[in-house]
Amino acid sequence: MLSSPNAKLHESLLRLPLTPPDFPDGLDRENDETLCALASHVIRTERDALTCLHDLYLSDQTAQSSFAQAVNAIAKRSLQGGRVIVSGVGKSGKIGQKAVASLNSFGIRSAFLHPTEALHGDLGMIGSNDTIVILTYSGRTPEILSMLEFVPSDRPLVAITSCKEYSSCPLLAHRKPSNSFLLPAPVPCSEMESFGVPAPTSSTTVALTLTDALALAIAHRLHPSPLAVFHEYHPGGSIGANAVRSSPRLMGEVAIKVSEILITTSRSGLEAPTVLDALLTAARSVSGWIRPSSDMVMAPRQIQRIGRTADLSQPLHLLEAGAVMEKGDWISVPAGNTVRETRDWIVDMRQSERGRTFLKKGTVLGIVDSEQCVSGVVEIEDIVGESELLDY
Repeated sequence: MLSSPNAKLHESLLRLPLTPPDFPDGLDRENDETLCALASHVIRTERDALTCLHDLYLSDQTAQSSFAQAVNAIAKRSLQGGRVIVSGVGKSGKIGQKAVASLNSFGIRSAFLHPTEALHGDLGMIGSNDTIVILTYSGRTPEILSMLEFVPSDRPLVAITSCKEYSSCPLLAHRKPSNSFLLPAPVPCSEMESFGVPAPTSSTTVALTLTDALALAIAHRLHPSPLAVFHEYHPGGSIGANAVRSSPRLMGEVAIKVSEILITTSRSGLEAPTVLDALLTAARSVSGWIRPSSDMVMAPRQIQRIGRTADLSQPLHLLEAGAVMEKGDWISVPAGNTVRETRDWIVDMRQSERGRTFLKKGTVLGIVDSEQCVSGVVEIEDIVGESELLDY
């Protein structure tokens, strides 16, 4: 038997509906036109920020020079086995993680380093040939500045920040100008002024765009065919499917023109070119290929390998067989053949021991034009993929 107070409570509960009533959400709902106007304002503001970024790198020689030097420094270190170590905090860190993913998609070895974790042991991931890329809009993020105190000063540092001048960028205050590169990423109007809240919006859009530009520029610096490399590392999803379904490309279209490959010369002009001479020439080469002489070439992958393993003072003509490919060792392929036809031919030929002897890792394909002249070159890995050649 329920006591009197409990009985009253029981009766009150029985009178309640089985389904709880809807509670007001407390939102002051605006009409659709106001919401769409706000969306247009955000899009227009970020578009204007990107326009300013475009104009800056189109007209400012300092920004252009710094960008080109950053690309060359990263490419050179990559050829020597170095990685790109990207760091940032908060939303800038998220942009940095996306940059790492893009770089890795182009075969540019990269990793993300959180500045707080760096101070608790992760500094050990920075190698002697690595390049550091920092993203911070203010240029004075405390966690970043604390980390940089312990990063060796001989590591190249690329700073992506709102600062337009080296002198105003705290990140570069104690670093050598020859080893540090400022990539300005300002916005014309602060987010607080634009939107009434200082949430990273325009600033992160600008940083994202600039890191995309950096990744693509490095890819074109290192690879004769960034598309082939990207497809090699991205076989899945709709991108991989589209790569298979895309219209046939001819070997003459993907080849690097021999006439455009830089010839390596000795720095002294007297001695035979060395490994260091080759690396310096490769850093200036748009395609990554170099020519030790008029009838010899060195392919990007071979240059990367010798950059990691060979003595920099060693003359090129004393390198092991296969490092420098003479014209007589190139495998001739008609320029009119499609890439798919060439790939199928290589795979078919490699079924035999004889085919595996001359169609192996490091093989240079000489592309023969309609006049029976070798007008271009292609690395075999760019046609069949490195995985097809791993066991030989």
